[in-house]
Amino acid sequence: MPAVTVPDITVLPRVAEPDPATTTARPVLAARPSPQGFEGEGFPVRRAFAGINQAYLDPFIHMDQMGEIEYSPGEPKGTPWHPHRGFETVTYMIDGEMQHRDSVGGGGLITNGDTQWMTAGSGLLHIETPPEHLVMSGGLFHGIQLWVNLPSADKMITPRYQDIRGREVALLSSPDGGALLRVIAGELGGHAGPGSTHTPITLVHATIAPGAQVRLPWNPAWNALVYTLSGDGTVGAERTPLSTGTTAVLGAGDAIVVAANGAQEARHGGGLDVLILGGRPIREPVAAYGPFVMNTREELLQAFEDFQAGRLGVVPE
Repeated sequence: MPAVTVPDITVLPRVAEPDPATTTARPVLAARPSPQGFEGEGFPVRRAFAGINQAYLDPFIHMDQMGEIEYSPGEPKGTPWHPHRGFETVTYMIDGEMQHRDSVGGGGLITNGDTQWMTAGSGLLHIETPPEHLVMSGGLFHGIQLWVNLPSADKMITPRYQDIRGREVALLSSPDGGALLRVIAGELGGHAGPGSTHTPITLVHATIAPGAQVRLPWNPAWNALVYTLSGDGTVGAERTPLSTGTTAVLGAGDAIVVAANGAQEARHGGGLDVLILGGRPIREPVAAYGPFVMNTREELLQAFEDFQAGRLGVVPE
């Protein structure tokens, strides 16, 4: 799981560890394994937030771990053209390549460590596909797609697209050099990531070496979630177990503690990989169905009507 890394982590800026005497580690309210399924044209996913109360997720709506899968030639799959309205999609490519196009001219190719940040806002059509050369050759495919809600005042804003290269993320180290921290959006310990969000959030991809632990500062007014991309470890002061596909919901506090087990499976020899994410809750009603996330049933019906009437855009030639 390379994403973005460095040959010498000790040269990176270090995130100051919160003082255990004056900060409170967030407890674990629940830790759930993610059910597996298929998305788009048939690529495998883990539904990271399945069965979790929306009140704990707010401002997030949905997250899929796409892969990790090694495709044979001819097997790579994507999604057909489809609409969105009322939220933002964040596609973080860890391994492999994905091509994005939308009906308002946004898009591009993302590969190891890149992120596509699409603000659907008032609505658009988009498609995600593996490039032709990857379909021909096959190869490793692994990424994340996160849906970030928009407050009612921003539901109908003009769509926009952010192309975030892996080299742009803020690369940080834990104080002892035992963890590489990639800040994609928001800020961690005063270090800002490149993603620009309407809803304030922080999104971090952490690689924690076997036997190492991180204690990270976290805004006490925000929610906090830890999702295990691969490896084994624990979260919280109570050391709740983590394994691949586990989502941990954290309670109140101003610090997050995650540790990697000393022994890892051979394919996870690099340690524990987790996404640490949270944001300012919007605290508004959520009416979501398929590709639309609105506040009321009436707004959902209007979104479907607008899509069917072609008001969310047309497929580019």
